Amino acid sequence: MTAGPQQVDTPPAATTTTVEREFTVKSRSQTQQALRRFLHNKLAVGALVVYAVMLLGAFVGPLFYGFTFSELGPSLSAGPGTNGHVLGTDGIGRDLLALMMRGIQRSTFISLVFVLVAGTLGVVIGAAAGYFGRYVDSVLMRIVDIILTIPPLIVIIVVAANFPSSRSPLGIALFIALLGWLDLARIVRSQFLSLREREYVEAAHALGASDRRIIFKHLIPNSLGQIIVWATLGAATAVITEAALSYLGYGVQGTDTSLGRLVSEGAAAADSRPWLFYFPGLAILVIVMSINLIGDGIRDAFDPSATRVRA
Repeated sequence: MTAGPQQVDTPPAATTTTVEREFTVKSRSQTQQALRRFLHNKLAVGALVVYAVMLLGAFVGPLFYGFTFSELGPSLSAGPGTNGHVLGTDGIGRDLLALMMRGIQRSTFISLVFVLVAGTLGVVIGAAAGYFGRYVDSVLMRIVDIILTIPPLIVIIVVAANFPSSRSPLGIALFIALLGWLDLARIVRSQFLSLREREYVEAAHALGASDRRIIFKHLIPNSLGQIIVWATLGAATAVITEAALSYLGYGVQGTDTSLGRLVSEGAAAADSRPWLFYFPGLAILVIVMSINLIGDGIRDAFDPSATRVRA
């Protein structure tokens, strides 16, 4: 008695398709994953849109606006909406909106210079201290500790008072940057102290990679999240510091202007001409809040395991 042919069960087509999809999904890099998480943060994306709109208006708006920041018109201390002046004029007839667009340009320039100069110093010194350790770490960190004992605002005021010609947007940015890299150096150092013990660093050493290549190709890219977060928060700090210097009378001088200088000049007329004080002050508030929210979004994107306490 012979047995009939046996039937072999075949998996459903849907199961096969699912398995194939699991093996054909394209992997995402850490940067792509962070970008994806950032785009899902509605508050951070909204802040980015607001900040981008302000920058677009500040840099493109003067091309279409009917007044320039240096133009002296016949309308003195005119209120918002008078004679075509959207936000009014100051005591010598300059259009406030044109001045604010110029001020946002200058404040943005100061932030960028600060981030570039302070960021470079902080990354280089922090990387050297964290990677090489021992005597290099001790010497560099003692220098950082000594500089931290010096109040930066007082130093900037003393320098600005003795060198008035240096109180341009570039000079103010450099003053702030030369004393603003210390926090980043400590952050990068702590990151490098942890990362230099990882297996891929030991493998790179075993393959004969130079210290320079390991630092710039392996360690700095893996610390990029912390550096970007510092850059966003540092840009906001630069705007606030410049505004404080201008309010104290040691900010941008000459024919140029900034948001801090506009607030300083408008503070004296806040009661009689409130638009000269509140509009530039509101611009600073929106810029700083937007940058801080963007920084929070970037931090959460690179470190999704961090828990945030919400009210």
